[in-house]
Amino acid sequence: MQTIWLSGAEWLAVLRIGLGLWWLESWRHKDKKGWFERGTGIAWAAGVAGKHRWGVVRTGFRRVVEPRPKAMAYLVVYAELALGLGLVTGFLTPVALVAGLLLNLLYLVLMIHDWAEQGQNAMMALISLVALFAMAWQTWSLDSALGLFP
Repeated sequence: MQTIWLSGAEWLAVLRIGLGLWWLESWRHKDKKGWFERGTGIAWAAGVAGKHRWGVVRTGFRRVVEPRPKAMAYLVVYAELALGLGLVTGFLTPVALVAGLLLNLLYLVLMIHDWAEQGQNAMMALISLVALFAMAWQTWSLDSALGLFP
């Protein structure tokens, strides 16, 4: 593989780190007080799910998320933080990539009719797939330094 300036593995590390920074920005800009104290994030998602044209989304949200809104708020917010930190540092990278891909796919399905969000979720999912199958933890990562996932 020919590349300019960096090696292919280094460019993949740049992509992985960029995806991690994207997750960290998703975490940073959230109104944590609103999510944790007033339940704004889950309430917004409940409104989206309640009007969703796919019954499986409405039913799934009602069964899994609605009974435990506080736990789900913490899960979503801290999952985004953990994904960002894991990808930026390259620690447990394959786990972070798979978890991020799943979270983006959940977001994509929930907000299937919100075109403003679809581009972001689709691109983040694509980057996760590329970084996973190209093993983007080989360079500039704690995984590489610790000899994890050779």
